[in-house]
Amino acid sequence: MAGIKEIRTKIKSVQNTRKITKAMEMVAASKMRKAQERMRAGRPYATKVRDIAANLMQAHPDYSHPYMDERPNVRGVGIVVVSTDKGLCGGLNTNIMRLVLARLKEFEKQGIKVQATALGNKGAGVLTRIGANLVSQEVQLGDTPNLARLIGALKVQIDDFMDGKIDAIYIATNRFVNTMKQDPSFIRLLPLPSGLKDPFQSESVIEQADTGAAKPSYGWDYIYEPDSKSVIDDLLMRYVEGLVYQAVAENMASEQSARMVAMKSASDNAKKVIGELELVYNKTRQAAITKEISEIVGGAAAV
Repeated sequence: MAGIKEIRTKIKSVQNTRKITKAMEMVAASKMRKAQERMRAGRPYATKVRDIAANLMQAHPDYSHPYMDERPNVRGVGIVVVSTDKGLCGGLNTNIMRLVLARLKEFEKQGIKVQATALGNKGAGVLTRIGANLVSQEVQLGDTPNLARLIGALKVQIDDFMDGKIDAIYIATNRFVNTMKQDPSFIRLLPLPSGLKDPFQSESVIEQADTGAAKPSYGWDYIYEPDSKSVIDDLLMRYVEGLVYQAVAENMASEQSARMVAMKSASDNAKKVIGELELVYNKTRQAAITKEISEIVGGAAAV
């Protein structure tokens, strides 16, 4: 009977776990819809401001912003890692951190110094454990991106870029494709990359687009009011804000989708385990009953 009691306890434990995972699945499904709406609403703006900034690289204004200057000798870079604050979202954080660690190794081989900014608790924890140069971080982002908090953490990297301490800034985030698929992306924020339509394609795609894409036969030019400096300064600030906000919005939509899928898979696995345990329980209980009947029959026959 001790075996039967132990199996019954396991069944109860798995049933309680399934209740938790089912509840988390429903909560993630509810948050996922809002996160996807927010992400899709921001995509057109991020894409358009990215296109205008890319066209500006082909124009010839009388004012050149430091964000537009390609630096030939890259001695240091800054990486902004966008991750989640909580776990239980499948391999979402694992995939993005694997990509970041691979790029860190590439920069290390080239002798390029790296400093990092973490947006999200999971990324900050990994960067701290590996001993990365973490210059700023922002955790507990909530369910809605707060632009003021994001730019506050990024300002350290931008100031170092303007001072010449680093020569490029990259963002690592998860790009939402659909509910079942989220792609880790490593994109260059500054200086402005040219020849890329999708602002969240990875850096390898940027390199292919820069080297293999056909150059347009026409040039871009604009009329600036009141003057080119005011317009370009405001435009490039909106470019940075738009891409950082969209990167976090994409990651939040990916987080809720990945968590819903992971919790659904956990609930399905728990249901399967419960079925197997109930089968073992019934077999064990039947065996115990059969044994008791055999003992009773044997005792009666002996009398």
